[in-house]
Amino acid sequence: HETTADLAFALLLAAARNVVLSERDTRDGGWQTWSPTGFLGHDPYGATLGIVGLGEIGRAVTRRARGFGMTVLTATRTARPEVERELGVERVSLRELLERSDFVTLHVPYGPETEGLMGAAEFAAMKETAILVNTSRGGVVDQDALVEALHAGAIGGAALDVTVPEPLSLDHPLFGFPNVVITPHIGSASHATRARMAEMAASNIIAVLAGEEPPNPVNRPPNPRSA
Repeated sequence: HETTADLAFALLLAAARNVVLSERDTRDGGWQTWSPTGFLGHDPYGATLGIVGLGEIGRAVTRRARGFGMTVLTATRTARPEVERELGVERVSLRELLERSDFVTLHVPYGPETEGLMGAAEFAAMKETAILVNTSRGGVVDQDALVEALHAGAIGGAALDVTVPEPLSLDHPLFGFPNVVITPHIGSASHATRARMAEMAASNIIAVLAGEEPPNPVNRPPNPRSA
C-alpha cells in the first residue's frame, strides 16, 4: 500500500505542476527562454485534499499529505473516529468533499457500490480547478462523464493509473487533453513491492501443494484443494 500511495502522490504532483507536459515540451525543443506564464500550475502545499476511501492506501496518502501542510477531508462508508483523529482528517459527505477539495484521490475497492462512483454529478460538484487522481480501479470513474467534464472545463485535470479498458486505445479522447496524465497501472511497480508479491504468490502455491490453507488467499474456501 505504501508503494501505491507513493504513486498517487506522484501523480498528484505531476498533474498539479504540469510535470509531464513541460517535460515533453522540453524534449521537443520548446524550451527557448523563461516565461512568467509558462506551465503555470497549482500549489499542493497548503491545499485541501479529498481522500475517497480511508483504507491502508488512503491512510498512507494522508500521511504524505500532512507533510505538504494539506487539509485532508475523507469520505468513507464507515466512520473510524480513532483513525480520523490520529490522522487529523475530517470525515464529510462525498458531496462536501468534492465541493471543498483542490485535489480528489480515489482509494476504494471496485464493486457494484463503487462502479461509476465519479460521474457527471460528481464532476459538476468539483471546483473548476480541482484535479482528480485515480489509482484504485478504472471502473470507479465514469470515463465518458470525465471526458465531458474535461471538455467543458468543469475540472482542472486528471491523473489516472487505471482506466477502462486497459490499455486505452491511442485514439481515446483522454489522450487528447494536455491536463491529463495517464500511466499504465504501475501502482505496485517498485522493485521491493514486486519482489514481495512474487514471494506471496510462491508461498500460496507451496501451501496449497502441501494441502494447507494459503497464507494470502484471494478468497478463503473451506478446503484449499477445492478452490
